[in-house]
Amino acid sequence: MQEPSSMTDLSSTAVVTLEHLPDYLDQIEDRLQSFRATATRRDDGIDFAFPFGQASFELTRGHVEIRAQAGERDNLARIKDLVATAVQVYGKQDNPEIRWTGDLSTETKLPQFREMTVEQIFQLTPRMRRIRLCGQDLGRFAKFGGMHIRMLFPTDRVPQPVWPTLGANGLAAWPPENLKPTPRAYTIRHLNVEAGWMDVDFVIHPGDSVGSRWAEMAAPGARVGIMGPVGRPVPLEAEWYLFGADETGLPALSRMLETLPEATTGTAFIEVADKDEVIDLDNRTRIEVRWILRNGTLAGSDLRLAQAVASVKWPSDITRFGWFAAEAEAASIIRNHWRKVLGLGRDETLAASYWDRMKAGPMAGG
Repeated sequence: MQEPSSMTDLSSTAVVTLEHLPDYLDQIEDRLQSFRATATRRDDGIDFAFPFGQASFELTRGHVEIRAQAGERDNLARIKDLVATAVQVYGKQDNPEIRWTGDLSTETKLPQFREMTVEQIFQLTPRMRRIRLCGQDLGRFAKFGGMHIRMLFPTDRVPQPVWPTLGANGLAAWPPENLKPTPRAYTIRHLNVEAGWMDVDFVIHPGDSVGSRWAEMAAPGARVGIMGPVGRPVPLEAEWYLFGADETGLPALSRMLETLPEATTGTAFIEVADKDEVIDLDNRTRIEVRWILRNGTLAGSDLRLAQAVASVKWPSDITRFGWFAAEAEAASIIRNHWRKVLGLGRDETLAASYWDRMKAGPMAGG
């Protein structure tokens, strides 16, 4: 293992061929700003200041030198992950090959991965099951503002998966398909770093769902992998919020109602199957909660949630934020309404597809 020159000044560098970078640099900038980075443009590059470190792009003809700096290992790994992901997402036409050099560059242990063990199982409602997972060194899952993890499930096809390692590009290096776990994203409902556990809530439902099937069959002692935190941080300092969620988004929404300041106002719409799925919320805010019951209508086919959220008039004289997490069609309706009709940007909205009724999705319902 390569040791850093100083644990208070860690630095990694990658030189990447990106011939078309000017075409998508704005998209990289926008994405990284959504992870709480402040961007500063220069004639020959751009600097990003995160709450946990810095990154910079030094531009030359057809090439860019990317530098990541932080004071802790987890923070440096997080910056390399965010930057490399942004370059790969938007720079596909350049087929970027990222290889970091410098501090910690020869490590192969994936910093964001933990193997977890099922400790307890709680049946919250007929369709919602809470599973408590235990593991070591969970501090990073309380950092970076992320509420979600990517769970790595064993399946009938791969009952004993091989866990991912750290690639030279700073991202996860996966084993071959016949050894690869199946990833799905879920919310950390509760986290106790000192005691070494986290709770994850699962919607139990029929159909070809890896996560639901695993949660239904899970027993104390079962092992599963997790990676994270993942997902865009939700700003917690706005004065007014508009929330919309179905069962899959309910754990994240519940967590925000418990952590936002008491004076926070707004409205939260929650869609569930029926009255048996209505849970007691520890709402510590002044946000009004309204439940929408499907009562026999198939999940994903009832558009009342999207219609209710779209009908709300946004205040203009206070800071505000809109958050929506549900089935793909409903999320698309709200995203288009917020962005195209109301003209709101990433800084004020987040509409996420947590599952897709037309296919087995990679998010919380899949």
